[in-house]
Amino acid sequence: MLKILDKRIKTIGYTITALTAFAANSVLCRMALKDNAIDASSFTAIRLLSGVAMFLILLSFKSKSPNEPNGKQSKTWISALMLFLYAISFSFAYISLETGTGALVLFGTVQITMITMSVLSGHRLRLFELLGMTVSFGGLAYLVYPTITTPSFLGFILMVVSGFAWGMYTVIGKGSLNPLKDTALNFNYTIPLVLVLVLTTLPMMSLSFDGIVLAIMSGAVTSALGYTVWYIALRGLSATEAAVVQLSVPVIASIGGILFVSESISTRLVIACTLVLSGILMVVLGKKDQ
Repeated sequence: MLKILDKRIKTIGYTITALTAFAANSVLCRMALKDNAIDASSFTAIRLLSGVAMFLILLSFKSKSPNEPNGKQSKTWISALMLFLYAISFSFAYISLETGTGALVLFGTVQITMITMSVLSGHRLRLFELLGMTVSFGGLAYLVYPTITTPSFLGFILMVVSGFAWGMYTVIGKGSLNPLKDTALNFNYTIPLVLVLVLTTLPMMSLSFDGIVLAIMSGAVTSALGYTVWYIALRGLSATEAAVVQLSVPVIASIGGILFVSESISTRLVIACTLVLSGILMVVLGKKDQ
């Protein structure tokens, strides 16, 4: 009983850490792209390459392990493709979508993708899980409602692609036995895709010192480390739990604004937090009921 409780507490800790990294990553992307400090292609390239560099540093302290078998390499290529697709689509979508609209499209698509894959794998959704997902998504919608605008068609499609790619990246990550090494491989395998991106968009690159710093922070810290912790957290989360907890990312970002930017606590944020957390609790209870 104590072992199960200890495992659950660790899972909660890893999950909160990962979600906080996701929220910070969203803020960094917004600061870089919305303020035109850097173009979307350069931001994506620097972000992913900074992640590669971070893992080179981290893994230099670990002993070398044998090469991966072909089956594992095939799976890593898929994960790397999903990671790259998520990052590049997200960056370009952010240029043409308002923050609130982008959050709804992104996390709505992530939920649909992950729940669909879960159902296809044989999982039967319980009433509490469905209700919890609905309540949490309703809380997110209520939070971002004031900033929702009609999205551009291209921006909408790009964010849907980004949400699908991230959902698949997460689904694949649930089977990770070595989160640090697997995430490092995922980033390493994006290098050829990044090189193609750089070569094809070189004439359109627009860089600034601030933009480069924000991209490096996004890649080396909130992405590389955040995604590793997320893979660790996925060990203790069901697919439904992993999908619904991500709806809390915009809420965490809003709370961060209160703590670090002295933004005021609004009634809307309190209600949204209550709804999102209540929905997550329902999903957890739905799992316990199985």
